[in-house]
Amino acid sequence: MTSESSAIRADLRRRRDETAAQVAALEDDLRSLFEASRSSNADDEHDPEGSTIAFERAQLTAVLDAARRRLADLDAALDRVDAGGYGVCERCSRPIPAERLAARPSARTCVACAERR
Repeated sequence: MTSESSAIRADLRRRRDETAAQVAALEDDLRSLFEASRSSNADDEHDPEGSTIAFERAQLTAVLDAARRRLADLDAALDRVDAGGYGVCERCSRPIPAERLAARPSARTCVACAERR
């Protein structure tokens, strides 16, 4: 493994660890929300004071789903580093520009192929 791929792998690993911690925290938050709503008999659907538990649950679930997708994308990027295919477009096999990888380290396609999607 080259020093460049080692640096890329270390950065992806750091991002993956941060995202995994975020997923774990969001799962705990969601679990707590479910437990709180189970033990409450409040009619939150008609509470003029704020958002409903159902809305909070849906919002938290959406954020958790996005974090899980990001985690899977980072795992796939780490696999590509190990296989030697990181930074190569999966559609056209051209290099993915460094700027795109800096903005989106788990990118699988170059800008042109991503725009065609």
